[in-house]
Amino acid sequence: MNDLLKGLNPAQREAVTTVDGPILTLAGPGSGKTRALTHRIAYLVEQHHIAPWRILAVTFTNKAAREMKLRLENMLPDGQVHRLNVGTFHSLCARWLRREVETLGYYGSNFVIYDDSDQESMVKRALRELDLDEKRWRPGAIQRVISSAKNEMITPDKFQARTYQEEITARVYNRYQELLVENNALDFDDLLLVTHLLFRRHPDVLERYQEQFMQVMVDEFQDTNMVQYDLVKMLAGKHGNLFAVGDLDQGIFSWRGADYRNVLQFQKDYPQHKIIRLSQNYRSTDTIVSAAKQIIRKNKQRIDNDLFTERGIGPKIQVVESYDAEEEAAFVVTEIKRLNLSEQISPGKMAVMYRTNAQSRLLEEAFINRGMAYLLVRGTRFYDRKEIKDALAYLRLLYNPQDSVSLNRVISVPPRGIGAKTMGDLDRWAFEQRISPGLALFKLISEPLGQSPFNGRSAKSLIDFATLLNLLMSAKETLNLVEFFDLLMARTNYKTFINDKTEEGEERWENLMELRRAMLRFGNSPTQEVLGQFLEEVALVADADALKEDEANATALLTLHTAKGLEFPVVFLVGMEEGLFPHSRSTESTESMEEERRLAYVGVTRAKDRLYLTRAFRRQKGYSGFAEPTDPSRFLSDISPDLLENGNYRTSKIAPTMVKPVARWDKTPSPAATTLSYKTGDKVRHATFGDGTVITAKLDGGQEYAQIAFAGHGIKNLAVSIAKLERR
Repeated sequence: MNDLLKGLNPAQREAVTTVDGPILTLAGPGSGKTRALTHRIAYLVEQHHIAPWRILAVTFTNKAAREMKLRLENMLPDGQVHRLNVGTFHSLCARWLRREVETLGYYGSNFVIYDDSDQESMVKRALRELDLDEKRWRPGAIQRVISSAKNEMITPDKFQARTYQEEITARVYNRYQELLVENNALDFDDLLLVTHLLFRRHPDVLERYQEQFMQVMVDEFQDTNMVQYDLVKMLAGKHGNLFAVGDLDQGIFSWRGADYRNVLQFQKDYPQHKIIRLSQNYRSTDTIVSAAKQIIRKNKQRIDNDLFTERGIGPKIQVVESYDAEEEAAFVVTEIKRLNLSEQISPGKMAVMYRTNAQSRLLEEAFINRGMAYLLVRGTRFYDRKEIKDALAYLRLLYNPQDSVSLNRVISVPPRGIGAKTMGDLDRWAFEQRISPGLALFKLISEPLGQSPFNGRSAKSLIDFATLLNLLMSAKETLNLVEFFDLLMARTNYKTFINDKTEEGEERWENLMELRRAMLRFGNSPTQEVLGQFLEEVALVADADALKEDEANATALLTLHTAKGLEFPVVFLVGMEEGLFPHSRSTESTESMEEERRLAYVGVTRAKDRLYLTRAFRRQKGYSGFAEPTDPSRFLSDISPDLLENGNYRTSKIAPTMVKPVARWDKTPSPAATTLSYKTGDKVRHATFGDGTVITAKLDGGQEYAQIAFAGHGIKNLAVSIAKLERR
């Protein structure tokens, strides 16, 4: 027993040794909850002689389950670990359903599990069978509504339709579920919902599991959804020993159906519960812990855990303001290089975190330009994202019509009635003509249809697509690259296809806007002249796999949501601006803003020793070719000045000068400009970028901005009063 409790603090010991009844353990970030959980399991087996197979431990990720089992292998007798029931909700439910699902009468034990793409295929099939146009009723959007309904335990027969759109969704949901049964398939949400239905409809099955599990333990309780919470209550219903570990301040997955309020509901459902607080943070310095507490304390829906640490004060937090997003990215990689060279901190010990995926592009390019390794953690590299690959495939096809790989990718994206059979016929006809499928496609609009194997609907679909490509190809000679991209998105209707007005859809569109912003540096040159250069540069940026060979020496790039459960000695939180972080969508409700604040709390507490909070004074948004002024994130002003390297920080349009990343910018306000001092063609010199030529100049908010092409540095958008240009 002494060995099991050795090294635990008083609160951890209490969590390990309190065995009976409902227990709510509030575990702050870095408080050693995994250590407490594993020691508790060993304690139950060794001291209370509870058989391992009678213990259920639910983790949030498979990685956490593996880590827990690995630790327990050194704490339990040989073979005991394999008898434990440790895993995620989904993995455990799948295991139980393999044994029990035939009891329901309409599934076989050899069911398959459909992933997202399989599910969308089933939704599309349901739409076709119901004679509904999937261009109008987007499968992805319907699929998400179905998933949300299942998370709330709403089956097709209970789905209440109040609008015509919901009526359509209800019909699709009903047919979709019938198709799953016909295919003996469960989707990811069904693993939970069908288990719940099984237990509810067959009390004898539930009773066996209730009897088996004397101890039920659930980690990351704030990330459970409604059906998961109900399953836990069911399973712990007989013995009443439910050990829930959670932290309201770290509930950040509402968009995936999680409900942090389950922690509060636990207290209502189990009034006799005991609360144990794991408040000592072993990860971060006092400066970082204090800053995190100051950010989160403004939330109302929380249970204060009074987090503290004994690691010492540590370095102060650095708030860094850059002129624009490119300079922000340059500062990050420069500072990582400096920390590596001057303080021997490995790049693999550092992480860069951001609110949206689109922010990764400039960061990735900055790392590659400096020849520095990076690792996009559990995410998709910017140029590997589906919407980016689709857009680039269109551009590649329009640059080289013989590119059959790009043709196959985009010919049905968005869907345009060209199926596998038609594509097979096109490939065969092209082979007979000894030309590529792309050239064969163009041949359809220049030769009589009688000479091709196509007729009717398939011929029309192919000709319509070929005509669209022909129109776009002719536009290359007159439109610049940005204008050409806009025409491509409009003519293909890709925005409507990719953006279904959900958070995920808007993020996909924002990724495309980030790709568009990468085209701005080519100015007004015709697409015909610069498209090849752009595609070549993109290919070189995207081909960075070799940089990942030594991941231990690669800096992690990741979203704040992905950062949950991770920690790094040095953390950069970039994009600390209103509208970006907190995100503009969070202003719609108090609840959304509280989740943004919890996300900031999670991000700050990932840092062990050093924390950098960076923002851009100006950032490009939407279609604008010019960077727009930004407001500092409200989270910056939440932090006390004594915790900051730079002293006081006030939320304002123009923030006080902070640590300078690349060049020193004079922040002294200049008189409002009323006339332009530069015009297209003017020759100028900049202290950093050298000689350049003015492309355009304009007035905005009393400030003059110039778009200037610099040899060797590309096109820069500069505020004239700040850039200190010289005429030449």
